[in-house]
Amino acid sequence: MSARTRMRRAAIAAASASLAFAAAPAVDAAPAATALDGPALAQKLTKSVTVDGVNRHLIALQRIADRNAGTRAAGTPGYEASVEYVVGKLRGAGFDVTTPEFTYQVQVTDAATAKVGTTTYENIPLNFSPQTPVGGVTGPLRVVPEDGSTGCEATDFAGQDFTGAVALIRRGGCTFDLKHRNAAAAGAVAVIISNNVDGKLSGVTLGSPGVVPTGGVSKADGTALVASAGQPVTVDLRYHSEDRVSRNVIAQTKTGRTDNVVFAGAHLDSVQAGPGINDNGSGSAGLLETALKLGGSPKVRNAVRFGWWGAEELGLLGSTAYVKSLTFEQQLDIALYLNFDMIASPNAGYFVYDGDNSDGVGEGPGPYGSAQIEKAFVDYLTVEKQVQVEGTDFTGRSDYGEFIRQGIPAGGLFTGAEVLKTEAQVAKWGGKAGVAYDPNYHQAGDTLGNIDRVALDRNADALAWVTAVYAISTEDVNGVPSRATRATVRAEAARTLSLDDHHEEHHTHDATE
Repeated sequence: MSARTRMRRAAIAAASASLAFAAAPAVDAAPAATALDGPALAQKLTKSVTVDGVNRHLIALQRIADRNAGTRAAGTPGYEASVEYVVGKLRGAGFDVTTPEFTYQVQVTDAATAKVGTTTYENIPLNFSPQTPVGGVTGPLRVVPEDGSTGCEATDFAGQDFTGAVALIRRGGCTFDLKHRNAAAAGAVAVIISNNVDGKLSGVTLGSPGVVPTGGVSKADGTALVASAGQPVTVDLRYHSEDRVSRNVIAQTKTGRTDNVVFAGAHLDSVQAGPGINDNGSGSAGLLETALKLGGSPKVRNAVRFGWWGAEELGLLGSTAYVKSLTFEQQLDIALYLNFDMIASPNAGYFVYDGDNSDGVGEGPGPYGSAQIEKAFVDYLTVEKQVQVEGTDFTGRSDYGEFIRQGIPAGGLFTGAEVLKTEAQVAKWGGKAGVAYDPNYHQAGDTLGNIDRVALDRNADALAWVTAVYAISTEDVNGVPSRATRATVRAEAARTLSLDDHHEEHHTHDATE
């Protein structure tokens, strides 16, 4: 093999290695603390997505709820009207739009009581709760001492005998699932979760099949039940299931690579109890405004797909059905998934999904690439918006769940739900300590008048920025560089070959002489 051939092959190998492994130039990479100028598309889109534009969609969703018994829950006319609103906007912006149907089962209550003596309290079964026998289960009422994270630790159940008892636990601090499992591990035969804000505890879920019957009572009834500690209580929780049909909304750009899709999603449904303007009108509205300003045929390297999910509040049903409906190859076409569920909580925190599990808690890291997505959001919010952020765990409570189960890297934003804000967080973000991030979570009060528009503005910008950055290049997530990066590397390889050719010709001339 000639020296010239060896040098040419070395140059080609170097170019290939650069395409596979080298970080993209700053203009094409996900945003970093030193490169927040970003692609021109990200700058333009972020400027175009305004809080006024997002808020207009929230006004529309509020009016839809007002015209439909105050709710936009799956299976109601309010949800169907929400779907039609989103679809109409997207088609007007030139998107290919589909509304794939999925069938799901709803839990129809047959018995929902907690009875102490002659007093009966409404005790609504949580989704995924096991049922009691007809007539219920009876045991002494044990009250878990209340603090900011009642029932979230096994030690919360120390000092009392919960064997054969019914545990009464105040909401807040962790998931319903964790509370009821801790109670069951302590020996409880049933659990009553009492609300930590006014109103019923309805439309909530354990998230996965539970281990003991678990129901929810209002804050007032929970407080009243405390006075009955030690007395026998009978919990009767029974229901049957019925099949229902709902729809997702899927829209994709007509431009960009269809084998390396950037997917952004938010659930569109509310709980039955209210209009769901923060949960999750805020994520849906931010996503919609981003899609409309991006347009159906933008100049992108990777196609962008948007999803508005149905029946999230019933157990992530729409997103799960959608991901499971895809073949392996179709799932492989999805480069990453970005999730936006509650981005304007009235006592807002600023949370980014903890892709690398750097916080060291909960369910562990997301699939490879999730850490890079987390960094993209953190860099934008901390550098561009000067907002400190915290990680939030992949608990499985939102629509990223099935994506990460299938190995698709994910990330996103969250401003908090029923957990109480701490003094340290107030020092960073303002607001009120000892109060839930969203005191109206899953309640009738989740209205247009109870959102934080500063948080909405910041997070809508972050949503637009990161979506646009990955529409140009996903190299830091999955190694797929942008066209501009490939062109730069190939140009460098060509330049190297040209210099090598010149060097070899000069060397041959010297040898001849």
